[in-house]
Amino acid sequence: MEKLIYAIWKGAEDINLFNERLLGPVRVKLVALGADRLQFNVVDDSVARGAALRQENLRPGPTALASLWLNSAHLRRPFEQALEEVAPRIAGYAVTESTVLPISDAAPDGARTRGFSQIALIQKPARLTIEAYLDIWLGSHTKVGVETQSNFYYCQNIVNRLLTPGAPAFASIVEECFPLDAMIDPKIFYDAAGDPVKFQERLDRMMASCARFIDFDKIDVMITSAFRFGGWTDNGAQPPYTGL
Repeated sequence: MEKLIYAIWKGAEDINLFNERLLGPVRVKLVALGADRLQFNVVDDSVARGAALRQENLRPGPTALASLWLNSAHLRRPFEQALEEVAPRIAGYAVTESTVLPISDAAPDGARTRGFSQIALIQKPARLTIEAYLDIWLGSHTKVGVETQSNFYYCQNIVNRLLTPGAPAFASIVEECFPLDAMIDPKIFYDAAGDPVKFQERLDRMMASCARFIDFDKIDVMITSAFRFGGWTDNGAQPPYTGL
């Protein structure tokens, strides 16, 4: 199986209508085509409070994300056509998924995943080789991301190849879920509510780690609601992450 991720841009239509089409008829078509473990990430009213956390270096940035699993990316074209029926632009990526923190209590089929889902679309800095980039991100930053934040889901998607013409050259796509109040309270985001010293220490540690492998003009961040279809959940029976 291959995991495919599509960044999706909307046209001039209302965002609520666009989301309804993605979660309704487009979702039905993708499932009928055979998509496995389908997930949509959309910007909706539930995450309106987090608009200030959005980072947009692509102009314009994508509006939504679709993730699905196929036997092979060679079979992807009908799925892309279903997305293109409602979106003027899509960008596809074949990725390797590494789920550091799983959601073992996923919402029922099609229900909104609790909290909010932060999506980071990251381009590799020119100053780093791909080997160095992956070594920092996967080898040492993972521990920082787990130890400094209130994320209860942390999925690292390593981009193997670009699937669509003109797709931005993202090297990684990161999915993290946080409590809803973390959208408006940085201390909750950094799991340091009521402790300004801990908050500053964790913020400084995170920013210093990110600066090692991220150029902040080469990252786009979306604040979204996640919806999973197919009744699937992450494997929560495996041992929890404890660091490398």
